[in-house]
Amino acid sequence: MIDWKRIKTLRNEIGEESFPEVVDIFIEEVSEMISNLRDAPQTETLGEDLHALKGSALNLGFTMFADLCQSGENRAADGRAEDISLAPILQCYEDSKDVFLAGLQNGKAA
Repeated sequence: MIDWKRIKTLRNEIGEESFPEVVDIFIEEVSEMISNLRDAPQTETLGEDLHALKGSALNLGFTMFADLCQSGENRAADGRAEDISLAPILQCYEDSKDVFLAGLQNGKAA
């Protein structure tokens, strides 16, 4: 679900002091996009929205969430945006976020 090696690499790249700020920005931005998808998904921009989420997810090691976003993005690119089930994608984000935050507290990314 979470690529802890990616998170360790990111932490090393940006530095220990900047890492919490990056996490906060990620959570804030992605949570806002998730909220928009939950409240008012736009079929015509769904592929782009999922692409943006996928990129953010990969940067912070949310691999399972990124995979679901990629799958949805592919459907949208094939003209089947209306076939995308958002519920599993949204739930995966929440589950991934919980695992991620718990892992940070437990030192998995140290």
